[in-house]
Amino acid sequence: MILTDYLRTKEDLSWAYAKQCGVKHCVIRLPEETEFDITSETDWKQMYQKFVDFGLQPVVLEPIPDWLHTHIKLGDAKRDESIAKLVKAFPIMASLGINTICFNFMAHIGWCRTSHDLKERGDGEVTGFCISDFTPIEAEISEETLWQNYEYFLRKVLPYAEKYGIQLALHPDDPPIAKLGDVSRIMVSYANIKKAMELVPSDYLGITMCQVCYYLMEEDLEQVISEMKEKIFFIHFRNVRGNRFDFRETFHDDGDIPMAKLMKLYTTLGIDAPIRVDHVPLMANEEANVHIHGYSALGRLYAIGYMRGLLENCLY
Repeated sequence: MILTDYLRTKEDLSWAYAKQCGVKHCVIRLPEETEFDITSETDWKQMYQKFVDFGLQPVVLEPIPDWLHTHIKLGDAKRDESIAKLVKAFPIMASLGINTICFNFMAHIGWCRTSHDLKERGDGEVTGFCISDFTPIEAEISEETLWQNYEYFLRKVLPYAEKYGIQLALHPDDPPIAKLGDVSRIMVSYANIKKAMELVPSDYLGITMCQVCYYLMEEDLEQVISEMKEKIFFIHFRNVRGNRFDFRETFHDDGDIPMAKLMKLYTTLGIDAPIRVDHVPLMANEEANVHIHGYSALGRLYAIGYMRGLLENCLY
């Protein structure tokens, strides 16, 4: 597997910590600012060079930028324009070795938490979700519309993905709850994920194996990983405690999921995909990143070290 970390395009402590932990590859999030043109080879190369000069090789794009993906998921008047811009990036990405895109199909509401300061081991602060604390938003979309928009997206994009060798790795809904207020969610079960893979079959359509989401679906993780091994293009390595309606993130070694067992399974099955640690606790004397909870820098040091240790134990 390819050890990576999730980095924004503006250099920060996470870059240095990743490199100090021996990580050589990265998952990148593009700037949401309008000055970055996703169709511009110049903009891509300037961004890419910053990582390479630092000693990190980008290999995954996550996510599709919201200013494009929102229109695609909603199927609004800017959908076709947004898809056209996205596929123009494919040959540029391929030339740079960024061959995987982690995408989701959560419309209106992305990954959702109702708490961001729950106390875990040693008072580390984690995020959590409780359905009774969820406040619905003034938006709605039906399950039928989402499936239609998803299939439309695949039919438009997959020919270009196949042409340029770009893998599309579908991330499940987080949390995997079928409806939040009037907003439907469709990637909420293994059966629906398999349907999503079969609607428009392609060797370049696969999944992001987000362990926690499948666990919260109450699926058998070993079964999913074994059956989908050829479709696992990317892995989110994190842990959790609870159920889909009431859960909290944990330290990677302290949740319900048997992390060592899953790492052994990945390696035994020969799954060779980029893997990154996901949401981490806020550590002592660390300031919360209010823009993206669960992605503070210090917690990643422990998580990456733990993940590397498990992987090395499986390989030797």
